[in-house]
Amino acid sequence: FLYEELTAEENLRFYGKLYDVPDLPQKLERIISDVGLGLRRRDRVRTFSRGMQQRLSIARALLHDPGLLLLDEPYTGLDQHASEMLSGWLKQLHDRRRTIVMVTHDLERGIDLATRVAILAAGKLVFDQPRSQVDPLHFRQTYYELVAQNSRTP
Repeated sequence: FLYEELTAEENLRFYGKLYDVPDLPQKLERIISDVGLGLRRRDRVRTFSRGMQQRLSIARALLHDPGLLLLDEPYTGLDQHASEMLSGWLKQLHDRRRTIVMVTHDLERGIDLATRVAILAAGKLVFDQPRSQVDPLHFRQTYYELVAQNSRTP
C-alpha cells in the first residue's frame, strides 16, 4: 500500500521507520536510485504512472530486507528495463536464501525464476513440482489443461 498524498521518499521513510530499518537514510538513497525514482523522489505518489507506483511498491517491499517476500503480479505495469531490474533483485534475494512466493500469469518468467512451480485452479492446488521436474517447453499446455479440467462446473 502506498499513501498517494505522500512523496515517494516520505512513503519509504514511513515504512522504514515502521520496520525499524537500520541506516535508513543511506538505504533510502540507494533504493530510490535503484528503482529509478531519484528525480521524482519528492513528488506525490498520486502523480506517478502505474509503472512508477509499481516500482515504488517494490522498493517498499524490499526496503527492510524481508526473509519472506509475497508478490502478486509484480511485473504488472513495469517497462522492460524495470522488469529486468526486478528479475535481478529477485535472483539476488534467492541467492541470499530469501523465500519468495510470487503469483504471476507470466508463465515463462515465473518458471525462469522459480525453484518450485505450482498451479492453483478454482481455489485448489492442482500442480506442485520442483522446477527441475518442469519442462518449460510444454508447461503452458500443462497449465491450460489443468486449469480447464479444474474450472469446469460439475
